[in-house]
Amino acid sequence: MSFFSWVMSQVFETGLGFVGIALIFSGVMSFASYYYSDRIVLAMSGARPADRERDFDFYTVTENLAMAARLPMPKLYVIEDTAMNAFATGRDPDHAVVVATTGILGRLDRTELEGVVAHELSHVKNFDIRVMSLVTILVGVVTLLADWFLRMSFWGFGGRKGDRDSGGNTALFMVIGFALALLSPIVATLIKLAVSRSREYLADASAVSITKYPEGLARALEKLSRDKEPLEAANKATAHMYIVNPLSNLSKAGAVGLFAGMFSTHPPIEERIKRLREMR
Repeated sequence: MSFFSWVMSQVFETGLGFVGIALIFSGVMSFASYYYSDRIVLAMSGARPADRERDFDFYTVTENLAMAARLPMPKLYVIEDTAMNAFATGRDPDHAVVVATTGILGRLDRTELEGVVAHELSHVKNFDIRVMSLVTILVGVVTLLADWFLRMSFWGFGGRKGDRDSGGNTALFMVIGFALALLSPIVATLIKLAVSRSREYLADASAVSITKYPEGLARALEKLSRDKEPLEAANKATAHMYIVNPLSNLSKAGAVGLFAGMFSTHPPIEERIKRLREMR
């Protein structure tokens, strides 16, 4: 019997069924996405390699900041888009990529660009890609638990046949299973978004530790907040990676009050600017 056949037999014998297969497949895909994240995102964004002469400020700013942060020089790419944005990807500092749009490169001065690049290098230094991958895997366990409880209730687990308490245990397992099945997608999304927002605050603070000048990033965020153009290369799967939400105008439609903040991939820019200026 092959290893794959053995795994499949164990999946069905333990009652995981198709949800178990889906979770295993999801785990494999998460690992592949983590390992090849830079190639996948670059292909999706249509970015071109940066050129030292053509993108002189971007190239030299990153060189200087990478040395200051004691990081290897990342690969640099540029997205030909007038929207202002940037992001970093890669599974570790040795395989890092920093990407910026032509819009942000053309409209920020060198000091503001230093703040943005330092923010992105901080994501690399803080292993944020790895953190988000681990969060994705951990929240997937909740879905598996929901399936287990539902199967236990359907199969009458929780007591021996004829046991007067088994019916009550079965009903309890069913309630827990349905509750987890209904809530787990929402809870998983909220956890990932909360972690994403906290990592943005951390990257802002780490950027200041590199540049020693919080006003540079604060001014850059002010300009970014005034840019109302959605980034065509971005989508919901990659939006959390950017320094500001590239779909902010689209996501705000119909979102109000608490729910707008709960389901946002980024903390409010105003709050980020306020925290930066309190670091003076």
